[in-house]
Amino acid sequence: MKTKSVAASVTQFVLAGLAAVVLISAGTFYVVRHNATTEAIRNARDIATVDAHAVAEPLLSDAVLAGDPVATQQLDSVVRQRIIGDRVVRVKLWTPGGRVVYSDEPRLIGRTFSLGSDEAETLKDGQPAADLSDLTEAENIFERQFGKLLQVYVPVHTAGGQPLLFESYLRYSSIAESGRQIWGNFVPVMLGGLLLLFLIQVPLAWSMARGLRQGQEERERLLQRAIDASDAERRRIARDLHDGVVQTLAGVSYSLAAAAERTEEAPNGAEVGSALRQAAADTRKSMRDLRSLIIDIAPPNLHDEGLDNAVGELLAPLAAEGMETTVDIDDDAARSADTQTLLYRVAHEAVRNVAAHARATRLDVSLVRDNGLVRLVVSDNGLGFSADRLDERREEGHVGLSLLTGLVADAGGRLVVTSTPGTGTRLEAEVPA
Repeated sequence: MKTKSVAASVTQFVLAGLAAVVLISAGTFYVVRHNATTEAIRNARDIATVDAHAVAEPLLSDAVLAGDPVATQQLDSVVRQRIIGDRVVRVKLWTPGGRVVYSDEPRLIGRTFSLGSDEAETLKDGQPAADLSDLTEAENIFERQFGKLLQVYVPVHTAGGQPLLFESYLRYSSIAESGRQIWGNFVPVMLGGLLLLFLIQVPLAWSMARGLRQGQEERERLLQRAIDASDAERRRIARDLHDGVVQTLAGVSYSLAAAAERTEEAPNGAEVGSALRQAAADTRKSMRDLRSLIIDIAPPNLHDEGLDNAVGELLAPLAAEGMETTVDIDDDAARSADTQTLLYRVAHEAVRNVAAHARATRLDVSLVRDNGLVRLVVSDNGLGFSADRLDERREEGHVGLSLLTGLVADAGGRLVVTSTPGTGTRLEAEVPA
């Protein structure tokens, strides 16, 4: 039992730890991949800036701007040798008016397109920019064959100071590959660290769970000893009350009754005899109250006495006061000790409430077994009450039925109380047999 409990606790820790590792890994993976992609794009922008300023710009003479074939051919040769490659698939040079003055795709040279807001902003503020290429635009008709591309804009100038926009198109797969290389170097270290930390914690968790379990078992043993000692003490007190005070009161009651008879026979003794009889009656009532108290202090041993006899003892004081009572209990209906104890507690609380509040003249208690359930019914013909009154009593601190309702629910059953003012009350409890 102990090993299973500790194992269950550690298993829960392991599962929770694995879930935490997965969540942390997923979150870290997303953040690192996003940052790696951002860093790869930044690197691509820096490379394009170097290509623009170090490779292309020195060859940008006014002759290129004027469309001179020799100057254009010289620029094209350098671009193809030093820029175009596996990563960069297209280069364009734009005027601020949107005319393509150069491209490694000659069919674009001389054509005019509307510059987008990003291109215009780059020419205005002089800062390189990068974004995904919209291949549906007319200017990108010859780039569609390459698939997803990243376009980088870099402002440059001709030798005569004329502003131009250098644009290079990079395969996005190369950007993604650079990002994967960045986070690929980080993720194994991160995962290894998390798993190592997790594996170190598992034996610690096992040791802690075992220690906690042992401490809990020790507390349970101490609590059980305290309960056993309390139960033994309560039974000793109940035995002393029954064998001492109750028997003494019984003797006093008989003596008072006998004295009343003798006194009434004497001249002018009627009044004194009546007082003695009342004293005898009060003494018998005190005896019944004491017996009820004894039951409260030390409930009967249901296994030895049976639920039928135990409930009969609960009703005996009410029957002695003139209330009509019936007890119809099948002792074989509830076979487990826990079920018997729970049903006895429910019956005890119900009978106590009837005695204290119902002003009933009849009380019926029945216990039967039906379809795998044990059903206890306690009904009276007393004053009854409304649901509002039940809530008021609960707020006043009378929570006996509420607590029992929870205990019955914990046992897999249900407890229902139905009552209407003037028609009595019915309590029904069902628990698995």
